[in-house]
Amino acid sequence: MAKAAAVVARTGTIGVLFNPANSNSGANTRNLEPAAKALGLQLEVLPASAELDIEAAFATIQRRRVDALLVGDDPFFNSRSSQLPAIAAAHRVPTIYFAGEFAASGGLISYGPSFTAMARIAGEYTGRILKGTKPADLPVEQPTRFELVVNLKTAAALGLTVPPSILARADEVIE
Repeated sequence: MAKAAAVVARTGTIGVLFNPANSNSGANTRNLEPAAKALGLQLEVLPASAELDIEAAFATIQRRRVDALLVGDDPFFNSRSSQLPAIAAAHRVPTIYFAGEFAASGGLISYGPSFTAMARIAGEYTGRILKGTKPADLPVEQPTRFELVVNLKTAAALGLTVPPSILARADEVIE
């Protein structure tokens, strides 16, 4: 949230696109409210669990003049890693996503867990299970590696300058 606010370098309203069918989305959205308030930003919550909902969310973004958008982590959105950046670009909305595929497809920024690192851990667990370890004996692990990807082509198309402090922290910069 803070990184998205720093990139857009405006005060105003941040939209949050979330899937209400996801049981985690309510808590995740509620956790964003204090962060937005601390930054002096308004939060516009935009539910979407079907194609028509996405179009309606972007219509609301235009109508309410939302300054930037945060797309929630959800399989429904993950399957639209090309579609969402294209719609955001068409509406000229700076958007931050949860996976690098979105930035690679033209999204402005992505920040989220490294799926490569998570796949490596899944492979290690598979090996341990095949060698006889009971799945119940394996610890539950949270992601420990996160990746920040910045798309400078998209920033230029939106007329934005990405601060050097963000570029210095980026794991990947798309030029």
